[in-house]
Amino acid sequence: MVSSTRERLELSSRDAIPEDWSSTLGSVFHERPNGFTLVELMIAIAILGVLAAVSLPNVSPLLARGRLNGAASQVLGDLRAARMQAVSQSRRVQLFFLDPWHYQICDDANDDGTVDVCEGTAHTKDLDTRYGGVGLASSANPLFTSKGTVAGRTTITLTNASGSKTVILEITGHVSIQ
Repeated sequence: MVSSTRERLELSSRDAIPEDWSSTLGSVFHERPNGFTLVELMIAIAILGVLAAVSLPNVSPLLARGRLNGAASQVLGDLRAARMQAVSQSRRVQLFFLDPWHYQICDDANDDGTVDVCEGTAHTKDLDTRYGGVGLASSANPLFTSKGTVAGRTTITLTNASGSKTVILEITGHVSIQ
C-alpha cells in the first residue's frame, strides 16, 4: 500500500505543473545575471554627486573649527611640555611668540638666570603649516621657573574664520583652554 501511495504522489506532482511552466519558472529564477547594470551604477553615482554637492558647504566651517581646536590643543600641550622640561631639568624655560604663526621654546642652558632667544635647546613651532588660517596673540612670553610656576598670568588668543579660543596660563603653571 505504501508503494501505491508513493506512485500516486509522483504521478500527481508531475502532472500538476505543465512542462512549459517549469521551463519558464526556471528561467525567471535561475538565469538572472549577478551584479548591477551600467544604468543602475550611473544613477547611484549621480545621487552621490548631488549629496556631496549639497553637503560640502556645511563641511567647511567644521574644518575651520577643527583647525582652531587643534592649534589650541598644540599650544596647550607645548606649554605643559615646557613646564615639565623646566621642572625636570631644574632650569628656566621660556616661550617666545615671534609672530602670529610662530613661537619658540627655549631653555636657560648657561644657567645665568635669563633665557635668551635660541639659548640652549630651541624648538620652533609653526601653526600656519599644520593649522592654516589660525593666528595667535599673547599677552606675554611666559617664563617657567624650575618649580613650574610663571611670573604672571598669560593669555594666548588663537583666532581664525570660525572664531577664537583662549589658552590661559595661570601663575601656578596650570594651563587651560576657554
